[in-house]
Amino acid sequence: MSRPLIAILRGVTPDEAPAITEMLIDAGIDRIEVPLNSPEPVESIARLSRAFGQAAEIGAGTVLTTDEVRAVHNAGGRLIVSPNCDAAVIKETKTLNMASYPGVLTPTECFAALAAGADGLKVFPSFLMGTEGLRAIRAVLPPGTDVFMVGGVGPENFSEWTAAGASGFGIGSSLYKPGRSAAEVGTRARDMVAAFDEAIG
Repeated sequence: MSRPLIAILRGVTPDEAPAITEMLIDAGIDRIEVPLNSPEPVESIARLSRAFGQAAEIGAGTVLTTDEVRAVHNAGGRLIVSPNCDAAVIKETKTLNMASYPGVLTPTECFAALAAGADGLKVFPSFLMGTEGLRAIRAVLPPGTDVFMVGGVGPENFSEWTAAGASGFGIGSSLYKPGRSAAEVGTRARDMVAAFDEAIG
């Protein structure tokens, strides 16, 4: 089962990305995002796509332009995540048959993203919306909309967010940050998968 958990590897290098990704997949996380403000991110995405493209959905985060969408596509990436809602980025992503998760925070941004063709929504930063805000927005979103919470989320509050209507989570520094070994990332990933599975029952 592919869990709705996205590993955000901000700061990862091309040399360390494969070992970390292998640990993540083994732990049960098969959606991998390399933010474009990491060192040589397109090279990391290319290496991961070649090594794990059949086993995982590899892509980029912090994608701000259509040129960046095309660069990720050319590297073999299949996932585009942004911190903002940009209709041109969403439409280019879908033209290239990639998955689109733009960043949103308000009802207007949520509906604009869906109208542009987004596959799901990335609420960022989640702590600004809070669980009560999520409940309110969930009440008006189309049923079945995927809503990923990013920023201030982790195993300690998965259950609160899922109860409020979260579909899944993007996990950054509590999972990976520069200097953390692949083994440690793997341990953290297993703990997060266990916490998520418990939260959704």
